[in-house]
Amino acid sequence: MTFEETRIRRFERPAGEAACLVVIHAADRRLLGMRVELGGEIVVGREEGSGLVLDEPDVSRRHALVLPRDQGHAIRDLGSTNGTWVNGAEVEEAALRGGDQIRLGSAVLKYLAGGDLEALYHSEVRALALHDGLTGAHNRHHLLEFLEREVARCRRHGRPLSLLLLDVDHFKRVNDERGHLAGDEVLRGLARLVAPLARREDCFARYGGEEFVLVLPETALEGARLLAERIRRRVEEEELRHDGRPLRVTVSGGVAELSPGMEGPAALLAAADALLYRAKAEGRNRIAA
Repeated sequence: MTFEETRIRRFERPAGEAACLVVIHAADRRLLGMRVELGGEIVVGREEGSGLVLDEPDVSRRHALVLPRDQGHAIRDLGSTNGTWVNGAEVEEAALRGGDQIRLGSAVLKYLAGGDLEALYHSEVRALALHDGLTGAHNRHHLLEFLEREVARCRRHGRPLSLLLLDVDHFKRVNDERGHLAGDEVLRGLARLVAPLARREDCFARYGGEEFVLVLPETALEGARLLAERIRRRVEEEELRHDGRPLRVTVSGGVAELSPGMEGPAALLAAADALLYRAKAEGRNRIAA
């Protein structure tokens, strides 16, 4: 063997080595951004001593096994209670590709593979700072920063700004009757329905729990109300599914426009919240503006 062959062998990266799992959603926020590099087989689960420990109530003690393959990695369910899901489909075993999302219980992981693992990882950490890992919508922190900027800009230029606050009707009932994983599916489904309706300049965010906010720059109250009605009807007509069973929900909303008397973003949010409360009191599945 020549020196050149030896040198290439020595520094060649074995297939699958440049890969890791990153936690992008978990009830325990201390887990967010946690990374485990993948080499040999690792067990993911609640059990102490697992390669990746997810101490979440709906994750099984030994939930899934990640194992190397010629071209990367695969994941195998270990008879878990709530199943192993890859990109929204339940699997017994599946090959993983870079960017795949893996759901174990309510925890969501992302599989990263590629030549520049550090760049991919830090990109995911930056995304976590802006987005909600469960739904993909922007998170509360980003929403409040965006709203602060837009309120200042719209006041400076005398432009309209409206805000829609949405809430899933009877969300506690969904969790109680169908379980928290069904509740997670409702939140993901709602985000999938609303996000395509937001413009590039808008901000769609998960505000907290089952509440979402859509900030609409350059939009007066009537335009925001019409969009809110379109969203409400779309959610009402959509049939979500969980465990192969239909899952229907509705939403209520409050729409408010920034007015001269409002003292900043908190007042705009409070106005939308008061209207949302009115929509709930009047029977739910409606928009108040």
